[in-house]
Amino acid sequence: MQQQRRQPELVEGNLPVFVFPTELIFYADDQSTHKRVLTLYNPYEFALKFKVLCTTPNKYAVVDATGAVKPQCCVDIVIRHRDVRASYYGVIDKFRLQVSEQSQRKALGKKEIIATLLPSAKEEQPQKEEEEKRIKEHLAESVFFEQTLCQPGKNRTASSGPSLLTVFLGIVCIAALMLPTLGDMESLVPLYLHLSVNQKLVAAYVLGLITMVILRT
Repeated sequence: MQQQRRQPELVEGNLPVFVFPTELIFYADDQSTHKRVLTLYNPYEFALKFKVLCTTPNKYAVVDATGAVKPQCCVDIVIRHRDVRASYYGVIDKFRLQVSEQSQRKALGKKEIIATLLPSAKEEQPQKEEEEKRIKEHLAESVFFEQTLCQPGKNRTASSGPSLLTVFLGIVCIAALMLPTLGDMESLVPLYLHLSVNQKLVAAYVLGLITMVILRT
């Protein structure tokens, strides 16, 4: 008799959320940095739905602020800074990425991401102690708001496209994520092609970096 796998009981708010990067920096003098990508990873064996909240939603446009990510897959969330002005230099905003099971409304986990607008990459402040103190002050409880819907495809600029090597590495990472996980005895794929969860997390991480490169080209 085949034993059924039992899904572990999920406690509200305690589920680790894997997202990269955990800090977004926009530079006013570099328009290519006005668009950043967050990659949400789902290493679990059940699907997750997510929602992106922000302390200042009027300053940012989030493509697909809500959605779902399949088990052992990842999804990219594009964030654009749409209100670049000098009065916002150095101001720390925060995004909260909230995840839950598709069949439930309660939040199983959350992750906060810091967003900062700086005038230029060349003028980045070297005083790390002062910067860390300022970030800690802003890590106190903040009020988050839902993002308004943003249609993908707007404000796109012409580009030469990604290199063949970048595309090839992306395809390899996608193929690795599609392979079965170690312990999956029902798969018809040979055992030597089964990957561990850690290996899949690495592939998802690399795929997120490649996606950032493609979106910036």
